Amino acid sequence: MTNSDPHGRQPVLTYGTPLADADGVVILLHGRGSPAANIIRLAVPLAPDPDSEQRIAWLAPQSDGNTWYPYRFIVPVEQNEPWLSSALAKIDGIVDSAFESGIHPGQIALVGFSQGACLALEYTARGSRLPGVVAAFAGGLIGEPGAPRPPIANLTGTSIFLGVGDADAHIPAAQAEESAQLLAAAGATVDFRVYPGVDHAILDDEIDAARALVTSLPIIAPAI
Repeated sequence: MTNSDPHGRQPVLTYGTPLADADGVVILLHGRGSPAANIIRLAVPLAPDPDSEQRIAWLAPQSDGNTWYPYRFIVPVEQNEPWLSSALAKIDGIVDSAFESGIHPGQIALVGFSQGACLALEYTARGSRLPGVVAAFAGGLIGEPGAPRPPIANLTGTSIFLGVGDADAHIPAAQAEESAQLLAAAGATVDFRVYPGVDHAILDDEIDAARALVTSLPIIAPAI
């Protein structure tokens, strides 16, 4: 029997300000075959300047077997179940914990690479709990190209960066571009960049773009 929630009991790595004391949350989503311990290292180059007033909690959930879903992001969605739904629910749980700590939706960022980038974009599109900003390094919306998908949520107020190399063997640039267009049509502010000659990688330019989004997270005074 297949476990209906394969990622549910996996740990969430933490870095930076404890969630209870934070005024911003960045959820870091790793790629296939690379553990949460790797992606959480991005907290260092993405962090605001040391003299910034931002206090960010960096949270990196671990997937079961270092894989969020077993097949490519462009296969029919049902082939990647129940792993995909479990991954989305894992993010829901982290966001709910942030809300319980007094974090506002606009103070939450999703940052992911490869499978994690696809997951960040798909989570945002489904709109159960909208983040303020998203940075996707080499990703696209999940599902078979051209197949009907549920309507994308109203993403007005959400800022998204999506970068991809035109030589990426895993993420077709055309699919990434179509995803960017769909997200923009739903109201998101989308910064889409294609990098000539680049395969499956995270570039310094992408880090700079993501860092700008992270540092744009608002500091909202708690209610008195």
